[in-house]
Amino acid sequence: MHILLCPDSYKEALSAESAAQAMARGVRKAVPHADIICCPMADGGEGSLEALIAATDATRMNTQVQDALGRAVNASWGWLEAQRTAYIELAEASGLQQLKLAERDAFITSTYGVGELLLAALDQGAEHVLLLLGGSATNDGGAGMLCALGARLLDAQGEPLPPGGAALARLATLDLSGLDKRLASLKVDAAVDVDNPLLGSQGASAIFGPQKGATPEQVRQLDQALARFADITAHTLGSDKRDLPGAGAAGGMGFAAHVFLEATLRPGIELIMDQAGMSHHLAWADLVITGEGRLDGQSMAGKTPIGVARAAKRAGKPVIVLAGSLGDGWQAAYQQGVTAAFALADGPMGLADAIARTAPLLEDRCESLLRLWVAGP
Repeated sequence: MHILLCPDSYKEALSAESAAQAMARGVRKAVPHADIICCPMADGGEGSLEALIAATDATRMNTQVQDALGRAVNASWGWLEAQRTAYIELAEASGLQQLKLAERDAFITSTYGVGELLLAALDQGAEHVLLLLGGSATNDGGAGMLCALGARLLDAQGEPLPPGGAALARLATLDLSGLDKRLASLKVDAAVDVDNPLLGSQGASAIFGPQKGATPEQVRQLDQALARFADITAHTLGSDKRDLPGAGAAGGMGFAAHVFLEATLRPGIELIMDQAGMSHHLAWADLVITGEGRLDGQSMAGKTPIGVARAAKRAGKPVIVLAGSLGDGWQAAYQQGVTAAFALADGPMGLADAIARTAPLLEDRCESLLRLWVAGP
């Protein structure tokens, strides 16, 4: 029996790799000689770098860069030598999780550190970069990244703008002549898990600014600043991509990645499945088990279990989802290829207890599922 285990992380409880290992322990209790492939998954958000490194055996690299507030931080990234491919997670350099609540300030946070990670990848000899755009603390439209890569953003007096999204309101000149020449031959794929445009009521500032510390008035100012950035960019390059779906991802990094790095924006789960060789694994598997912290109607937008289920459906393989909880609308998963879905809880319990017990609960559920599976016709 061939079992493919490809969960996402269970937030605040288990990484995707740890979840897959817990599932494997349960499977082996029921079917000791089962052939198991553990293929940790993610959808481009938090934990995606860890999942990619685990799924592809990439080498973990570490580079000192600036965090979103300009402080030194040791950031991890992945290096797949055989493919000359680097995995860069924006959150490692400019992530929200690195800031205390009182430090969140979308006016001044910068993506400079992401540019430094790209330079490290280029120095390593990267020909392809998979850029993971989740968990951003920034709203600078990728301006900081551009500066790290050699661009100059100048005000009307010819002075460099300070870091952060608010300063873009004073942008007068976008000088790209100093951009690192190696970027011209670098292939970039950007993993996004939203389809928001850069501006407006559904844009980067309005939808994601508040969680990065922006007040309603600051949201308005940040949106105007990004509009100025888009205007100057369109004037400089002769092309306007502010309405591109996904441009608003990670505080406008989707916009910068596409416009300045010529990145292809794709759903994160699709990119990560491609890198992990999911099509090959699915052809091999008799049964697929996936999961994450919650399965609900919003999961249909492209969360990991649904991305896995859609791929498995195309391959004609059954998929079981083990979720920390099942929320409103989860039944729609059946139309996406999910064969069955189960919540992990084995009785009434609080969130803290559920988080503490996630690994043994996953183990128990997988054991029960496989005992039922082998008992069938």
